[in-house]
Amino acid sequence: MVELVQRATATIATRGRNLLDRDRVLGPLLLSPAVVYILLLVGFPFLFAIYLSLTDATVGRPVGDFVGLDNFRQIIQTRSFRTALKNTFIFTFASQAIILVLANILSMALQRDFRGKGLVMFLILLPWVAPVSLTTIAWLWMFHSRFSLIDWFLNRLNLIEGNLFWLGRPDLAMIAIIIVHVWRMFPFATVILMAGHSALPKDVLESAMVDGAGFWRIFFQIRLPLLLPIMSVAVLFSTVFTFSDMTVVYVLTRGGPFDTTHVLSSAAYLRGIFGGNLSVGAATSLFLFPVLLIAAILILRIARRTEVT
Repeated sequence: MVELVQRATATIATRGRNLLDRDRVLGPLLLSPAVVYILLLVGFPFLFAIYLSLTDATVGRPVGDFVGLDNFRQIIQTRSFRTALKNTFIFTFASQAIILVLANILSMALQRDFRGKGLVMFLILLPWVAPVSLTTIAWLWMFHSRFSLIDWFLNRLNLIEGNLFWLGRPDLAMIAIIIVHVWRMFPFATVILMAGHSALPKDVLESAMVDGAGFWRIFFQIRLPLLLPIMSVAVLFSTVFTFSDMTVVYVLTRGGPFDTTHVLSSAAYLRGIFGGNLSVGAATSLFLFPVLLIAAILILRIARRTEVT
């Protein structure tokens, strides 16, 4: 009897191992936790946001009546939404351009060994690992209308006289938001590009230097084409994060002055949660989805074509 049980157990274990060796079974089994995570934490909120946007739900009445596309028509006709949409693109593209330039410079500089490299790496990564709310509050004091450290420094250099009132002027407030976001996000891109620079084939770079190619020619004709796939990944993640981020805007300006620095995510939060209009807030947030989908498709296509060539 014991031998029969042992044989049956061995047979079941062997069949189980053979089953797990098959790609058709092992692949879906390994992907199942990620699929469950996406369905529960991403898919359900997304479908619920679509439901809310088609109703007149509020905080006091979360189960509203069906109104169709009225919320979207109402949002498009408002000036504040058009301003938030424009600010979202300005905020994203300007910050991404600056982040790419700074990340490339720092990643190339950190390829060499020098004294204090560990300290420099720590200081570079500090904005990324520090709590965003605390660091943004520190920047809020740096942009203060009376006690601004930036204004004091510029006055010492005789570049300005008095205070600039960073957060009281729409143009300077938007610049301040971009500065804080760049300071926060460029460590992430720097780490990714450092891995890309270290993975470049050394023989190709050395051959180009032997042939007399200068720094700029090597960078634009060799380094940059080879870095495009990994740079595309960095841009994709950073763009998605920037489009959906509202922390910097909320802490620094809360969309002011006069709703001129709102982005789509902050406008959706303030109208949906603070304003109590869940349906309008959900409809505003859904405008992010097609933009992010198009951006992701374009960036992934560029990366795939670069890998093929």
